[in-house]
Amino acid sequence: MSFLGVEMSLGGRRWVGPGTEITRQAEAIVQATGLPDALALVLARRGVDAPEAAAFLEPQLRDLLPDPRSLRDMEKAAARFVAAVGKRERIAVFADYDVDGGSSAALLVLWLRQMGLAATLYVPDRIDEGYGPNEPAMAALARDHDLILCVDCGTLSHGPIAAARGADVVVLDHHLGAETLPPALAVVNPNRQDESGDLAHLCAAAVVFLMLVEANRQLRDSGREGPDLIGLLDLVALATVADVAPLVGVNRALVRQGLRVMARRERPGLVALADVARMDGPPSTYHLGFLLGPRVNAGGRIGQADLGARLLACDNPVEAKAMAARLDSLNTERRDIEAAVRAEAMAQAEARGLDAPLVWAAGEGWHPGVVGIVAARLKEATGRPAVVIGLDGNEGKGSGRSVAGVDLGAAIQRIAAEGLLIKGGGHKMAAGLTVARDRLEPAMTRLAELLARQGAGAAGPSDLRLDGLLMPGAATVELLEQIEAAGPFGAGAPAPRFAFADMAIHFAKRIGEIHLKLTIGDGLGARLEAIMFGAFDGPLGPALEGHGGARFHLAGRLEINRWGGRQSVQLRLEDAAAANR
Repeated sequence: MSFLGVEMSLGGRRWVGPGTEITRQAEAIVQATGLPDALALVLARRGVDAPEAAAFLEPQLRDLLPDPRSLRDMEKAAARFVAAVGKRERIAVFADYDVDGGSSAALLVLWLRQMGLAATLYVPDRIDEGYGPNEPAMAALARDHDLILCVDCGTLSHGPIAAARGADVVVLDHHLGAETLPPALAVVNPNRQDESGDLAHLCAAAVVFLMLVEANRQLRDSGREGPDLIGLLDLVALATVADVAPLVGVNRALVRQGLRVMARRERPGLVALADVARMDGPPSTYHLGFLLGPRVNAGGRIGQADLGARLLACDNPVEAKAMAARLDSLNTERRDIEAAVRAEAMAQAEARGLDAPLVWAAGEGWHPGVVGIVAARLKEATGRPAVVIGLDGNEGKGSGRSVAGVDLGAAIQRIAAEGLLIKGGGHKMAAGLTVARDRLEPAMTRLAELLARQGAGAAGPSDLRLDGLLMPGAATVELLEQIEAAGPFGAGAPAPRFAFADMAIHFAKRIGEIHLKLTIGDGLGARLEAIMFGAFDGPLGPALEGHGGARFHLAGRLEINRWGGRQSVQLRLEDAAAANR
């Protein structure tokens, strides 16, 4: 049954509220704890029972952190790492060029720096070298180093790791593994084929953090002390959010604690980045995912590949400020490139049809640094897995993004094994591929077949899931602060969404070309400010701006708006439906 009777909203969606079981569970939480109804509904939606509510609202990392040794090869990897530190060996870190890779590298560089060792950082150029270890780079690093740590990459790099003759290689990764592992000393990866999958949701930086936990334990066992690890959690939080890892289990605790560490503004690189991004208020998952993450990524996408990792590991405020300014400039340039590719890709995808199991586009000379972002935009616009490929010569390099319940990485890895791709891999929600130009069409056709078997494209207009009903007078800063205790919110743990029934629009003003600012009320005196970004990209903007006194059911996410030292509640409007009076 639809919520508030909304079978088809102005945005083309059916509204679905909490079911009977969720409602009963929420009532039990209220009775047992005295928590507000709205918060109880959020907890019930997250599967929290009344006896667990207090612990869930105050997650302790020590209670949720898994034993690092539960991951295969972990003890061996940490032992080799600790031995290299003890012998003052030469250590190189080979990292992927995205936020997860940069954060993973920075974790190791900072830990080693506190132990009095300087590590060599190597980040491959996206265009010249592509993703992951390559044979020339690994062979060169092996000539000058005793230990090479591959972070956020390496699980499928059989040839390049074999080329690292004379050096030990340890892989710390989270991308989907194949049936055979590369010839490394250790491959620590919760997504190895022989792992249980219990920790499959970890990003690479979390895997690196667990390795450092194990390294510190081994140091303690030998009577030595390792560096403080809690102070490194800001980097783990940044990577977890930017890599869209689900914020459940230990990930939730890592991000929650990491945000507290970040709020202390002790890391010069993140401070400089926050300032150049004009970040207001205490850090949140929004800031990590939409302000800091894209800027760290910008170096690897269109500029200097190692700039993001170097910034995160930087301990000099002056140098950090200069690097952050450069990344901010590159991010602006990236947005311009992305906008051009996005327009072409969307036009091509629309011509091909947006109702297929897979939405894809390929274009001549599309910058490989933006195809992943454009794929994400196509996915968001269509609700289907999307792949975007830049063609150059006889090959195309692309990235894909998936939707919940559809494992894109496994499907891409399968068609690579079938010979339709030159190479490909990733994880459930994101993957990369290289394809020969003359195999592009059959590869995408086969990928669409595999995704269709998983249910991609089978759904009609998506449901809008709501956590409950609120009145404007109940939407207070105090309530939002209580709800935030159920966070942090993000992938796998969406921020709660509430409906406001039968609202009058007291004020409506277009902001810029496509945004809309509103003041809504219930007729009982209480009013609430609302904003909808991109409102005029669809039917909601015109309908609400020209409301003519009509009343609407409104739905969206609540947020605290901080301005001039004051706090107020604002509704981030997502959908609306006419209220039948």
